Amino acid sequence: MDTQAIPHLLVVEDEPLTRALLVSYFQQEGYRVSEADNGDAVMALLAENPVDVALLDIKLPGKDGLTLARELRTRSDIGIVLVTSKNDEIDRIVGLELGADVYVTKPFNPRELLAQTKNLLRRVRAPQRNDPDSGRHDGDDPWRANGASGSVRRFEGWILDFNTHLLTSPQGEAERLTRDELQLLSAFLHNAGRVLSREQLLDKIRNRDWCPTDRTVDVLVSRLRRKLRDNPADPRFIVTLYGHGYLFAAKVNSQ
Repeated sequence: MDTQAIPHLLVVEDEPLTRALLVSYFQQEGYRVSEADNGDAVMALLAENPVDVALLDIKLPGKDGLTLARELRTRSDIGIVLVTSKNDEIDRIVGLELGADVYVTKPFNPRELLAQTKNLLRRVRAPQRNDPDSGRHDGDDPWRANGASGSVRRFEGWILDFNTHLLTSPQGEAERLTRDELQLLSAFLHNAGRVLSREQLLDKIRNRDWCPTDRTVDVLVSRLRRKLRDNPADPRFIVTLYGHGYLFAAKVNSQ
């Protein structure tokens, strides 16, 4: 069997018993699992053997989980699960703003964690299927999945390239979007001028159940606004309609 086809997880946890339990649980489910007990060793480990999803404890010796999440997100679209013993909404929001995909509070249900990891893996590994040369196929292009053709869209001087995840400003400055940011902006571009509720947006960017308290969309909107230099107090692109959702007000070029 090709071991590269087996999803590879990284468990970063300084508490030996918790780390051993997580490693054993995911190995029993058929995953390849690497482990580390501190954040300082993670980058070297990833350079030698890239992983699909990293489970990061927030409280780590050396670099903490939030710092690791930020560093990992600037380098790749790796799936990031933050694990913490604190039931702190601020930590959760900060973690999502830094690029984490999932936030889990100890004590957690292993089967729930497994389900969340499986959903995350589907999104992380989707671009690798059916196109070994380019790493993409039409079904994984968020714009084409919304019924449009081509991999580049333009709006008011901005350029979004779905193949490279690059968002380029009218001044020529480019920033790479995360997977979720790309899917959210794709939803906005495809539905420009229409009000989209948080539930509708969440359905477009998440392959999992949502709950009414989920703040993922709000966090992603905040991140997109920063990259678009869009002032929420006087928005040019993403308009908040309180009690209804969001509206993308920019004119999108047809080509």
